Amino acid sequence: MPHTIGFVDNSGGVLAHYKMLETIRDFASANGWTVLRYDTAPANRELILKGVGYTGEEEIFVGFRTYQDATADYYNLLAGGFTGYVAGNSFDTQPGVRLSGVPAHNNRIDYWLTLNPQRIALAMKVGTPVYESAYVGKCLPYGRPSQYPYPVVCSGMLTGAAATRFSSTAASHSMGYTGNSPSLGLRSNDGWLNAYCYPWGNDVLAGSSQVRDTSDIYHLIPIELHDNSGNLWGALDGIHFISGFNNAVENTIDINGDAHVVVQDAFRTGFTNYYAMRLDN
Repeated sequence: MPHTIGFVDNSGGVLAHYKMLETIRDFASANGWTVLRYDTAPANRELILKGVGYTGEEEIFVGFRTYQDATADYYNLLAGGFTGYVAGNSFDTQPGVRLSGVPAHNNRIDYWLTLNPQRIALAMKVGTPVYESAYVGKCLPYGRPSQYPYPVVCSGMLTGAAATRFSSTAASHSMGYTGNSPSLGLRSNDGWLNAYCYPWGNDVLAGSSQVRDTSDIYHLIPIELHDNSGNLWGALDGIHFISGFNNAVENTIDINGDAHVVVQDAFRTGFTNYYAMRLDN
């Protein structure tokens, strides 16, 4: 499945975060996802999508909506994961809902958007700049479908629809991929979990010491979801930890013929504040 790289802005009198929502809709619907709802009438515009997974027979429910406050000068997206779809329900009251905010902008947004039949991943450059990330859809489960039929992840940068501007340097403004945060939820068989994410939390790989490139070759490490105890549930699809040593945001790295773009965690530039997002073909 494909990817797209580009930008949106506020030309034509339409705010950039509204155009970003439209871009997600257009790209997803053109590449195998069904649009169940696209409502642009309210200020908080809504997009709900259904994917069919790698089998072509699944029902994976995800979405994005906007939320904003001109007085507080924030214009954000809200990523959502659901267990079903009810036409009469609002975005925030869909079955089994999990929500995570993603700071965006009313002005120019540069974006990297990639998808496959089971998940949608997004990175955005906004403002000063900072980098914002989201992932909605299935992970790669370490279990059979009969054991773990709906391993959906909803990951953003904030806890729910937090009233947070992209310029915030609060600890709570951080990508869910680092784990142990309410900004990333993993759907278990009986509810949503706040998962830990390997290798963050491993003091050797991403702590007091860190991995680095080997003769300019970067080795990607799967981001695996676990409970910091005895349970390991799966890995994110196409999202990997990458070292920040001798590396920079927006670098593109080729791994076995697949391009990956390097993205940082909001405003952070430490060695362990980066990941690589596969640009699906």
